[in-house]
Amino acid sequence: MDLPIDAQLPELVRRATQERALVLSADPGSGKTTRLPPALLEATVGEVWVLEPRRLAAKLAANYVAEIHGDSVGYHVRFERSRRASTRLIYATEGILLRRLASGDDLTGVGAVVLDEFHERHLETDLCLILLEHLRRTRRPDLLLVVMSATLDAGPLGDYLGVEPVHIEGRRFEVAIDYQAPGRRDLRVEDRVLDGVRQLLDEGLDGHALVFLPGVGEIRASERVLRPLAERHGLALLPLHGRLDVSDTRRAIGPSSQRKLILATNVAESSVTIDGVDAVLDAGLARVPQVGALGLPTLELRPVSQASSVQRANRAGRQRAGRCLRLYPRAEWGRRPRREEPAILREELSAAALTLFAAGVHAPRWLDPPPAARWEAAERVLAQLGAVHDGALTEVGRRLVTLPLPPRLGRALLEGGRRGVGPAAAEAVALLAEPDVRQRVEPVEEAGPCDLGAVRELLAEARGDARRQRQLGLRPHAAGQVRRVAAALLRALDAPRVEP
Repeated sequence: MDLPIDAQLPELVRRATQERALVLSADPGSGKTTRLPPALLEATVGEVWVLEPRRLAAKLAANYVAEIHGDSVGYHVRFERSRRASTRLIYATEGILLRRLASGDDLTGVGAVVLDEFHERHLETDLCLILLEHLRRTRRPDLLLVVMSATLDAGPLGDYLGVEPVHIEGRRFEVAIDYQAPGRRDLRVEDRVLDGVRQLLDEGLDGHALVFLPGVGEIRASERVLRPLAERHGLALLPLHGRLDVSDTRRAIGPSSQRKLILATNVAESSVTIDGVDAVLDAGLARVPQVGALGLPTLELRPVSQASSVQRANRAGRQRAGRCLRLYPRAEWGRRPRREEPAILREELSAAALTLFAAGVHAPRWLDPPPAARWEAAERVLAQLGAVHDGALTEVGRRLVTLPLPPRLGRALLEGGRRGVGPAAAEAVALLAEPDVRQRVEPVEEAGPCDLGAVRELLAEARGDARRQRQLGLRPHAAGQVRRVAAALLRALDAPRVEP
């Protein structure tokens, strides 16, 4: 299939290789994620790494491009990778490459790095930009860096990298936008979704419908209220989020002669096009990382920005004219922020500080500087954990950098190993790292220490019983995920260094 970016590829590659940097804003459906990286591979010595903000997006893009380019394409996400000896194009989550950069790795063998969907501005996104640009200005001036997104604020990035941004129009079909009546605003999210689906069906829904919801809990609740309606109309009701296994993900995004209602989190904003979607229902909400009671990441429900809303709506106009029904009143649109606030301005920063300490970058060149008080608090946390002393990284700090965990959880794992209870520490940390378990533990924290033993018994009770897991509010296979993560953490604890 011809895509809008195809005619521009020779010029984009020429500019990127000549200036060693490229800032690209390209509309949804233009082909930037799947076309530009293989073109760069042909013009680059070494590997090309494409960094995605989510595991699902990395795996979907890699699988799609591998269908065309074969074994030269692979992926690498947390605790999972797919590559062969001939693989040179690697789609990965930002944290994977960030750990290499934090360890002082010069990325030998890597010729180009692409930061995709940069507009999401996760904490790892900004850190990757800082460390890659630092590397280019010091030891790797040959490293090619591409930053791209569909809703990119390209001017500041162009100034940061010293290049003129490029914009490519996408193949966009008209998307009619409508809003739900103000009187429905007080309903539960799943009831507003039910109203919206009924409206689409009354209007003669022909293709698939993509429903954006803030999280897995809302997806499950919407599944329950939608199931009778879906069965009456012969609709396949399918979830799409980052915790699904491969087979369920393929069912949601793959071709189907049966009309589908795809209930998705914001992972569907920027992944590979889902064939046949001509309607979008947008709850207008997302769960944004914040700091929980243990100083660990948690999620807060917030309205999405106008930029994200536009990106969601355009999912209905990639292949033909479509429509989008926003499940909130029209008046709310003008009150939403224009773009997402960068995570570095609102998140707890101890992991960011640890990364920069490890990389030896003590005066970061920020794209957006974090609040000074928050940065000072992060440095105090690292000192309390024994990761930093007199402004230098300690041995504890160097070990923490190798672990795929926030500093506090990593320190708990190391302390368990030091005291000879590594397996128990790995399981406790895996329990806290599992999102469903965290939701059950955090309310207990307000009253006192969380009872991990009780949570462990709860998971053991549910193990192998999908119905019992659903009754307990756990996703299928949650117990198995805890076991797998605990095993991986125990291996990391025993290893002097952990491969990224």
